[in-house]
Amino acid sequence: MASSDVDGRADGSLFSDQNPSELDSLFPSNSESSRPQRNYERIGGRTGTSFCQTLIHLLKGNIGTGLLGLPLAVKNAGLVLGPVSLLVMGIIAVHCMKLLVKCSHHLSAKLNRPSMTYGEVMQYGMENVSWLRSRSRWGSRTVNLFLIITQIGFCCVYFVFLSDNVKQVVEAANATTFSCQVNHTNQTNVLVPSFDSRIYMLFFLPFFILLVFTPNLKFLAPLSLLANLVMTLSLVLIYIYSLMNITLPIDLPTVGRAKDYPLFFGTAIFAFEGIGVVLPLENNMQRSQKFTQVLYLGMGIVTFLYISLGTIGYMCFGEHIGGSITLNLPNCWTYQAVKLLYCFGIFITFALQFYVPAEILIPQVLARVPERWEKPVDLLLRTLLVIITCALAILIPELDLVISLVGSVSSSFLALIFPPILQILTFHTEGLSPVTTIINLIISVVGLLGFLLGTYVAVVEIIARNNVKHEETFYAYMVQ
Repeated sequence: MASSDVDGRADGSLFSDQNPSELDSLFPSNSESSRPQRNYERIGGRTGTSFCQTLIHLLKGNIGTGLLGLPLAVKNAGLVLGPVSLLVMGIIAVHCMKLLVKCSHHLSAKLNRPSMTYGEVMQYGMENVSWLRSRSRWGSRTVNLFLIITQIGFCCVYFVFLSDNVKQVVEAANATTFSCQVNHTNQTNVLVPSFDSRIYMLFFLPFFILLVFTPNLKFLAPLSLLANLVMTLSLVLIYIYSLMNITLPIDLPTVGRAKDYPLFFGTAIFAFEGIGVVLPLENNMQRSQKFTQVLYLGMGIVTFLYISLGTIGYMCFGEHIGGSITLNLPNCWTYQAVKLLYCFGIFITFALQFYVPAEILIPQVLARVPERWEKPVDLLLRTLLVIITCALAILIPELDLVISLVGSVSSSFLALIFPPILQILTFHTEGLSPVTTIINLIISVVGLLGFLLGTYVAVVEIIARNNVKHEETFYAYMVQ
């Protein structure tokens, strides 16, 4: 993160106008970044990223734990309705990403700025409306707030994902073999019960704290590359297993229960919430006028992966599908290794996701302490943020419901609600057609409904599962 960005946050506001991205730490700053763009192409743009590099970053920013939860999402929507809904959601998500880039281009040219962050686009878009001008800074602060919620939510999901998968590997270790034959449910046999998954979260806590103490994320670049490779290998093995073990004939509901569809929405929008990396990628591309091609190609690949793994995974495991497809892999060393490799990749990715809320919140506090206390306070705040993240994960140790809740609460705003509103604000004085305005309003309303219904259903399910667990614990205690 450039020092000027950090200094700019010491203005006393809780949320600054700068929206850091985990990509900022891995991209070298352009020497020409202070010069305005012409035709949206960097002057002397050789210092930026190439077409292929940008495509790889876009794929990495969209493929994570959300992909592994999509088979359960398809189950909640139905074998036919689920894939169709994923396709529609993918088209809408790409459309909203394109709207954000379009608004950024227009406002950058209008204000003679080289680039903008998501929050700045919201702020300057609100300044186009006279009665919102005095409140425009709240637009940037609102975007930052949802960025913080989203990234902290991702980190909570990582805690639950690691604890569930490592717990399963440990409990099945004594019975793990080299034979990957399918059992009746295709689930790993839990043979030696161990600790509660929340104990595993506490075990991982000090390691996550040490990880976020890394002074510069560039030091993690080699590990990040290794993590990408092992996660890719793991996904390939998951695809192969799922395809080879689909049982025919397939007798699964084509349309799921209506009350489960909001859970599908939350999981799907969680998976598609890569809009936070769009502007950092576009801003750092050598020839940014080609970013639209990167966006369509990259998100086309992402959407194909989402639909295919979601459908194939549900067809393979059926009603027994877990919150992550890794939890359904068989009890053999090959697929136990897949779980551990994916856990390693998620562990390294935690530092990248944690970077965003840390760089928004911590500089605000450091600006108010003496210089000699900056380092201890910085480490203390990082520790507290990780502890808070772990505590939230412990409160909701249900992987599928955490994913759905995070997607419904925050991802729906960043990916669906804000971009269409931004286009209306940015172009309302320049002859925006009524049809475009209506389409934008429909997308935002759909996102708002998804937020309300998805959040409500996820919270209700969380409460219900907790009640069941409490009853089981009480019954076990009474039997003893």
